[in-house]
Amino acid sequence: MSGYRKLSRTADQRKALLRGQVTALLYHGKIVTTEAKAKEVRKIAEGLIALAVRERDNYETVTVTAKVARKDAEGKRVKEVVDGKKVTVYDEVQKEIKKDKPSRLHARRQMLKVLYPVTEVPKEAAGRKKNTKEVDLPKKLFEEIAPKYANRNGGYTRIVKIGQRRGDGAMEVVLELV
Repeated sequence: MSGYRKLSRTADQRKALLRGQVTALLYHGKIVTTEAKAKEVRKIAEGLIALAVRERDNYETVTVTAKVARKDAEGKRVKEVVDGKKVTVYDEVQKEIKKDKPSRLHARRQMLKVLYPVTEVPKEAAGRKKNTKEVDLPKKLFEEIAPKYANRNGGYTRIVKIGQRRGDGAMEVVLELV
């Protein structure tokens, strides 16, 4: 008896399917799928959430000095002439950044092994590439999802049956974050 459902797919297809569904679940908060797939996705998603809960406060805040290009009223870089060449003017700025400790960095990399990159497209500018932005799902896990489940020991997802699918009669369920 195997330790997982094969879902009538080869290993690489199954892995891609589960990665896609876990990514969708963590990005949207809930997905509709078959019961067998939901039970497999639940295992992976709960593991990632548990990892985020364990490592959520494992960072240090560091103040760094960064050079930032000075910009004019239109948002363009200010340039000045030095020795006959145009050179961008930079200002030094103090910034506070979160520096992951080694175990949190490892957890972030473990999450990135499972999660696909997500690109967010705003509705009003759909179809324009320059308005899209990458969503950092590990950051969302650490900062939004983990604090919600901080004092909960497992059971981060819920499966609700919604009936049989019309085409093939498979039991459909809603898998959602509690």
